[in-house]
Amino acid sequence: MTPQDTLLRPPALRPGDTVRLVTPSGPPTPEKTAAGIALFESWGLTVQVAPGLYDRLGYLAGDDDSRVTELNDALRDDTVRGIFCARGGYGMSRIVDRVDFAAARRDPKPVVGYSDITALHSALYVHGVASVAGPVVTTFANDHDTETAEALRRALMTTDPVTVRAIDGEPTIALTSGEGTVTGPLLGGNLSLIVDAIGTGTLPDYTDAILFMEEVNEEPYRADRILTQLLRSGVFDGVAGLALGQFTGCEDDDWDWDILDVLRDRLEPLNIPILGGLPIGHGDNPRTVPFGPTATFDLTTKTLTATPAVS
Repeated sequence: MTPQDTLLRPPALRPGDTVRLVTPSGPPTPEKTAAGIALFESWGLTVQVAPGLYDRLGYLAGDDDSRVTELNDALRDDTVRGIFCARGGYGMSRIVDRVDFAAARRDPKPVVGYSDITALHSALYVHGVASVAGPVVTTFANDHDTETAEALRRALMTTDPVTVRAIDGEPTIALTSGEGTVTGPLLGGNLSLIVDAIGTGTLPDYTDAILFMEEVNEEPYRADRILTQLLRSGVFDGVAGLALGQFTGCEDDDWDWDILDVLRDRLEPLNIPILGGLPIGHGDNPRTVPFGPTATFDLTTKTLTATPAVS
């Protein structure tokens, strides 16, 4: 039996459902969440704002006890049918071992977010629940194209397969290599949070998986350090294929290597298929993908197609 045989996919959201905004990581502001709230309401969803949504403790959205209680309350409340993380930032790793994963399995509901929320997605997968790697609420304060919102809506409110096409404007398309198709559970997320799980109980088994990666504001040598640690720890051993998204703001003019040089140097020797150029991450117009269900990427058509996270 594989993890896919027991992976729970939450029910799709429907108009009239209640969703709750939570902050397990960094603090948002009301101004930056307003556009996301309006968007979800336009889909016919009833939006609840967790009581501590705008709390702040330094770079955290309140203390650890408050943040994990907020998340667990949403997981346990059977009137809440979806959970949207308001912001990434930092802080999920501090509370991830206190999340009520029994509640998540007892009443699966789509959990949405990216960036620091990668830590929660990985933990949910380890405990047998699929989730949704998509924009956090505050990202809709940015000038994304209409397809960014529509891709998230389809991933949450339909059971259609999720397809993301590589685009020439994404620099990582230059790293695409191999031929044919690759199939496996779609896992990964933000590079810094993938490495963060090493040595913990929330590190997924990446054997035969498609590992998708994206990053923001990490200088090339820092990305090199992360990739080297992943290599040394064996995370890439047995991975079926790599799906590369957006590496945004990863510049350092002091050296003659850029982020593509680092990715090429660290990943090409693995000699496994790579599909780059995917608009997934912190860049312009990011798309939504399921976290955990089976996906296939096609190196001829340069598309990634996944079983939806919802059922």
